[in-house]
Amino acid sequence: MVEKYQLFVGGEWVDKKETFDVINPATEEIIAKVPNAGKEEMKLAVEAAVHIQPEWADTVAAERARILVEAAKLMRERTEKLARIMTLEEGKPLSESRGEIAYAISFLEWFAEEAKRIYGDTIPSNSKDKRILVIKRPAGVTAAITPWNFPAAMITRKIGPALAAGCTMIVKPSEMTPLSALEIAGIFEEAGLPKGALSVVAGTDPAELTQVLMEDIRVRKISFTGSTNVGKLLMRQASDTMKRVSFELGGHAPFIVFPDADLDEAVANAALAKMRGMGETCVAANRFYVHHDILPAFTEKLTARLQAMKVGNGLEEGITVGPLIEPAAVQKVEEHVQDAVSKGAKLLLGGKRTESEKGFYYPPTILAGVTEDMKISCEETFGPVVAILPFETEDEVIHKANDTRYGLAAYFFTRDVGRIFRLAERLEFGILGANDGLPSTAQAPFGGVKESGLGREGSKYGIEEYLDIKYLSLGGISAK
Repeated sequence: MVEKYQLFVGGEWVDKKETFDVINPATEEIIAKVPNAGKEEMKLAVEAAVHIQPEWADTVAAERARILVEAAKLMRERTEKLARIMTLEEGKPLSESRGEIAYAISFLEWFAEEAKRIYGDTIPSNSKDKRILVIKRPAGVTAAITPWNFPAAMITRKIGPALAAGCTMIVKPSEMTPLSALEIAGIFEEAGLPKGALSVVAGTDPAELTQVLMEDIRVRKISFTGSTNVGKLLMRQASDTMKRVSFELGGHAPFIVFPDADLDEAVANAALAKMRGMGETCVAANRFYVHHDILPAFTEKLTARLQAMKVGNGLEEGITVGPLIEPAAVQKVEEHVQDAVSKGAKLLLGGKRTESEKGFYYPPTILAGVTEDMKISCEETFGPVVAILPFETEDEVIHKANDTRYGLAAYFFTRDVGRIFRLAERLEFGILGANDGLPSTAQAPFGGVKESGLGREGSKYGIEEYLDIKYLSLGGISAK
């Protein structure tokens, strides 16, 4: 059955004659029809946000926190429904979808608490007649542009701090996965969020919708998760109205295994860091640097582990690898694998698209003998492909790991405490997993350096992205 959805614009559910289809990547079937928003709907969302912004900014922190907690409670109660919708529209196995819903909830709960901890300062003055106070106020109307690969968590990671800080927010989700966003909008409506404080506007012309947000000076902050190229475009557009920006962009994460590592632990974490979300995550491990001494053993163990993973429709029992999001994603993976093989890489596992009547599948794949001149060594593959490169020394592998324009996540496995600190200081990445292939959590600052982005999401730092700092110089203190 094809579900019919409505947009959530300014606190109202809106229909439109023109719709677009949401496709299940596992079956290529239409699962839903969504009104195709254009400039008019986005402008209405902005006007509603501008109208309610002063009232929401003046809402006491405890009330903002209460609404976030209530939304988290409702999400938890509807985990199965939300997880199923996510698997249908995005493809990841149902177990992973449940995990993402829990992850999404954690941001609402975390920032509900942070709403009550927006502290100012008193700064000593040079004059006994003055006092200097620092206060923090909401940045104003904000907007979130979110990707398809984490259709719930990438929204709550932005909604949570924005609403906690007293900012209204407009969400433009990916047109490939808008259903999770619209379900979340309904939950916030039920939780008692004032009309206009949140809108979800989806459409098939992202550039047109984004243009409205970027050109309106009343939209004071943009948070974007997506490709580096689009991030650069948005940064240029934001400069015209001097918007604040947070960008979580592309990555090309190294995964380094030293000879003293716990090999079984490294292999288990390698599978997690690579295969979660079919490798379609910005923090997915891409370049696997394995010390020459343990290369055969690591490769054998990882091959066996990935070979045992079951590919198929994420709604089916026992499936651990779902489809990629669209045909273009499969094509990109195929191109990277073919390029590597043509330049001398050896195919140890997979490497050929899964034969099926329907669905955008590609099997877990391992390439050995990979070199730096191959596309897979320098471009983000966004698929279930392990590229293995040998190394000899610590200095060598640090240099190779850093030799990229990206700087989002890096993973390394060693039991040498001194080496852990050396790598932590020398690796040029914003997120580091030391003996940990799954470091993401609500209380930690998520974000990258270099061309992987600006700003941080999650943690105590995440709410600062939505606050303006003012200082008040108060004179006339001394008694006359």
